[in-house]
Amino acid sequence: MLNTNHGVVIGTFLAYFLVMFAIGIVAYRRSSDFADYVLGGRTLGPFATAISTGASEMSGWLLIAMPGAAFLMGMSSFWVAAGLLAGTLLNWLIVARRLRVYSFIANNSLTIPEYLAKRFHDRSLILRLVAAVFIITFYLFYTSSGLVAGGKLLNTVFDLDYLLAVLLGALAVISYTFFGGYLAVSWTDVLQGIMMFLTLVIVPAVAIHELGGGSEAFTAAEGAKAGIMNAWRDASTGELLTWTAIVSSLAWGLGYFGQPHALARFAGIDDARNIPTARIIAVTWTAVGLVGALLIGILGNAFIPEGLDDPERIFMFMIDIMFNPLVAGVLLTAVLAAVMSTADSQLLICSSTIADDIYKAVFRKQASQAELVTVGRIAVLGVSSVAVMLALNPDSSVLGLVSYAWAGFGAAFGPALIASLFWSRMNQWGALAGVVVGGLTVIVWAQLSGGLFDVYEIVPAFILSALAIVLVTLLTCVPGEAVQRQFQSMLEDINQEPGRAWNEDPRRG
Repeated sequence: MLNTNHGVVIGTFLAYFLVMFAIGIVAYRRSSDFADYVLGGRTLGPFATAISTGASEMSGWLLIAMPGAAFLMGMSSFWVAAGLLAGTLLNWLIVARRLRVYSFIANNSLTIPEYLAKRFHDRSLILRLVAAVFIITFYLFYTSSGLVAGGKLLNTVFDLDYLLAVLLGALAVISYTFFGGYLAVSWTDVLQGIMMFLTLVIVPAVAIHELGGGSEAFTAAEGAKAGIMNAWRDASTGELLTWTAIVSSLAWGLGYFGQPHALARFAGIDDARNIPTARIIAVTWTAVGLVGALLIGILGNAFIPEGLDDPERIFMFMIDIMFNPLVAGVLLTAVLAAVMSTADSQLLICSSTIADDIYKAVFRKQASQAELVTVGRIAVLGVSSVAVMLALNPDSSVLGLVSYAWAGFGAAFGPALIASLFWSRMNQWGALAGVVVGGLTVIVWAQLSGGLFDVYEIVPAFILSALAIVLVTLLTCVPGEAVQRQFQSMLEDINQEPGRAWNEDPRRG
C-alpha cells in the first residue's frame, strides 16, 4: 500500500469517475442509432481520433507493464518500444486512409468482420462468423488485462482486496460504455490520452531533476542495477539478448495492423483528408509516451534499488515517493485513465461484434437500430462479466495477457486487412484462411517453448497467415465482377477524390 493521503486520492478518483459518467450520458443523447453507437456516425475530427487511438492502443500497458519491464530488464526493453513506434507509424501510413474509405464503400461496414464479409461479398457468413469468434476470444483476454491493471492500481493505492478492486474498476468502465457507446469511449479516451501524455512527461522529468540532472540520474540508475543502460543485455539476468529476444521484441509492431479497437478509429474519422494530421499527432503521442515509460522504469531503480516483488507496480510507487498527496492523486488518476481507455474500447468492439456480426447476421437480419443498440449494451455486461472472471488471479501479468491478445489480433487480422486493401485478386477463401491460420497459430505456438518456439508467437503466425492468404487465393476462384468493381471504386476515391464527404450513411437512405 502507498503512503499517500487516501482521502485526497479518493476525492480525485471520484471526481474523475463523475466526469467519465457525465460524458457517457451526453454521448447517450447523441447516439440515435446503431451506427452512432458503434462508430459515432463517423464524425470525430483528427485530434480526437489520434489521441483516442493512442490511448486505446496503449492503455494501462504503457503505464504499468512497460515501466515494469524497463524496471526489471533495463534498456533492453527499448526493442519493444522501437517495434511499437514503427508499427504505429506504418499502420497510419498503410492502413488508415484506405480502411476509412473502403469500409464506407463496403456498405458502411461498422465492424471488422462485417468489413471482410462485405469486401468479398461473402453471403455464406462463414468469414464473418469466424472473424467474430476470434475477436471475442482474444478480447476476453485483452479486456481482462485491463481489469488486472485496474485491480493492481486500487490494491496498491488503497490496500483493497484484489477481487473488490477488480470489480470496482470494471463497474467504472461499464457505466459509460454501456450508455454512450463509441462517442463516450472516444471522448473519454481523448481526456484519458491527454492525462497519460502529461503524466509520462512530468514523472520522468521530476525523477531526473531529483536525481541531479541527466547524466547523474542515469549514473544513479546504473549504480542501483548494473548494465541497466545496455540495450543489448538483459539487466535482470546480465545475459546478452539472443536473436529470438530482439526479433520477438521488434515484432510487437506487427500487432498494430490487426487491433480492431484501433482500426475502428480509422473508420470513424470524419474525413479521409484528415488522416495525415491525425497521423502526426498519434505518432508523436506514442513516441513521447514510450520514451516516458522507459525512463520511468529505468530511473525507478535509483529510487527503489532493493526492487519490488511485482515490478509492474513501479510507476505507482515512484509517484508516491516523489509527489505531494494532491499531485500524486492526480497522477494516479492518470494511471486509472490509462487502464480505462482501452478496456472501454475493447468492450465496445466486443459488444458491436456480438450485436452486428452474430445477432443480426445470423438470428435477426431485420433487427431494428434500437434493438441492435440494446443487444450491444447487453453484450457489454456479458463480456465484462467473463473478463472479470479471467482477471481474478492477483498473480496475473498485465504484460503476459496483453502479449497473447496482441499477437492474436495482429496475426489473425493484420495480413488479411492489409491484403484486402491492396490486392484486388484476393478472395473470401484467402481471407478466411488468413484469419484461421493466424489465430490458431498464436493459440498453439503460445503453448510451446524451447528453441524456435521461444520466438514471440506473432512472428510465425503473421508469416503463416500471409502465406495462407496468397496460396489459398491463387488456388481458388477469381473474385466476381462486383468485388472487382468495388475495389476499383476504392482506388478511384483514394487517388482521385480525396475530398469526397464520407459522412452520408447509405443505410439511412
